[in-house]
Amino acid sequence: MVFYPPSWVPKLPEVPDTVSIPDFLFDEHNGRRPLNQSWDPFTCGLSGRTRSAQDQKTQVDHLARALNKEFGWKVNEGTEYDKVISVFAFNTIDIMTLNWAVHRNNGISSPVNSVYNADELAYQLTNSGSKSIFTVLPLLQTALAAARKVGIPKERIYLCEMPDITTVGMKMPSGFKTLTQLIEQGASLPPIESLTWTVGQGARQTAFLCYSSGTSGQAKGVMISHRNVIANILQVKTYDQIERDKNGPDYLEVALGLLPQSHIYGLIVICHVSVYRGDQVIVLPKFDIQQYLRSISNFKINVLYIVPPIIISMVKNKHLLTNFDLSSVKSIFTAAAPLGKEIAQELTDQYPGWKVRQAYGLTETCTAVTSSSPHDIWFGSSGSLLPGCEAKLMTVEGNEITGYDQPGELWMKSPSVVLGYLKNAVATKETFVEETEGRFMRTGDEAVFRKAPSGNEHIWIVDRMKELIKVKKGMQVAPAELEACLLDHPAVADCAVIAVPDDWAGEVPKAYVVRSNHVGLLESEAMTRREICKYVEGKKSKHKWLEGGVEFIDIIPKSPSGKILRRLLRDRDRMDRRKQRSKL
Repeated sequence: MVFYPPSWVPKLPEVPDTVSIPDFLFDEHNGRRPLNQSWDPFTCGLSGRTRSAQDQKTQVDHLARALNKEFGWKVNEGTEYDKVISVFAFNTIDIMTLNWAVHRNNGISSPVNSVYNADELAYQLTNSGSKSIFTVLPLLQTALAAARKVGIPKERIYLCEMPDITTVGMKMPSGFKTLTQLIEQGASLPPIESLTWTVGQGARQTAFLCYSSGTSGQAKGVMISHRNVIANILQVKTYDQIERDKNGPDYLEVALGLLPQSHIYGLIVICHVSVYRGDQVIVLPKFDIQQYLRSISNFKINVLYIVPPIIISMVKNKHLLTNFDLSSVKSIFTAAAPLGKEIAQELTDQYPGWKVRQAYGLTETCTAVTSSSPHDIWFGSSGSLLPGCEAKLMTVEGNEITGYDQPGELWMKSPSVVLGYLKNAVATKETFVEETEGRFMRTGDEAVFRKAPSGNEHIWIVDRMKELIKVKKGMQVAPAELEACLLDHPAVADCAVIAVPDDWAGEVPKAYVVRSNHVGLLESEAMTRREICKYVEGKKSKHKWLEGGVEFIDIIPKSPSGKILRRLLRDRDRMDRRKQRSKL
């Protein structure tokens, strides 16, 4: 049984396949809000630095000219994989200018998680084929270390400026070109040649290489086409248009741009959709609750694009929130991890006028495929399917589920479903399946469809088949990656990593470890735990540390085929937590 969007959802307009992302965003013939009627696309929430929509378009053009000369690119020669750059940075108002300038040259932008260490960054540089790094001053040393590992010369590292408040005590080093210098240089260069695309090129050509934590091993490069991005822009815009129209034809929003621009949620839903609609995005480099609340008050932000840990922080700091004017907020849009019904209700009780909406999507679906509407909110659900989306649920045995309230693996079909994984045909074949009804993406998430009180079909994400651990701000940890790291430690004979709940992060990794015979009889468990945790901390980024702890176990439960039975370990952890609470 294939599930479709509710009848009230408007039909998806035709998604063009001969238009690049920057042309779609800035050419008014493509349906975007006229530039002179749009608000400033990006404004720094710390410094107030901003630019108009027309200036944004001009700067993309100037930076495209400068990059063309800097790298000796030929716009319509070679493939997009000859022109790959990596963006290893915190949020700034210039990052999207950089991305679109690369696209204007028929190139690829590969956003990098800012928490990566040098080894993780080096892997992405090598796998993506990047020949240059655009970074920020606080991350420069990590970028330099990774560049040395992969042979990228220092002169191919560039700096994106950040507000002075974020670089206090840091001296701007010599020998690095900045984005501002490149944009100024481009203003005096001749225009570059126009894109000469053939029919269907937008659907075939990669625009972004975003890296997704897979179910095993290293992160995989997700090939996102121009048409994938354009499709999701139109899907989100179309889904929300009825509600926005109720506010009149001139209605625009001020949106929060806090989530990382390297993460698919921040990259597409916040940065691309907002610009196309003519909205304004207030950009913050990272979460600081005081700066966050001050920005809402100062810039009269209407919609908060956030993740559950931030909502939890708001609920736990009620008295702090009363010190700021948050009356401009109309809605909250949360995704990247499930939001509990209780937390959603508690926030609504605190601010009854706010609409708390939840969405669901993946890097592999180029963001949102479901969303709750302001007129149809059902706490705990991830809303209804967006226009152009189709879904079905499959049992472990491969049978299609034909009714409500029956869990199964969620398979998604959408024009936003990506091209596949870079240099990984096996994973691509396993994840993207050709069916009679078309090409579906196996999400690895267990879901159910239920009828809401409104009568509309809603989707509930009930478990995770892929076993990814979703940490704060949308970051993910693959248990298999940590397990491979742990098995290199001499004290570990076998292990399994699971997600355990955490008030702040939502989820954190916890390791169950079978100790090896190398562990001496006189070595205490506490000492061995500390050694194992320190070992992981020396090898992995902070969000991958074993914040859930290390617990020793006699044997790791596994199926006859050798698959770790994580559900049994999660049950054991829940039971242990209940016992601890009962003793208090």
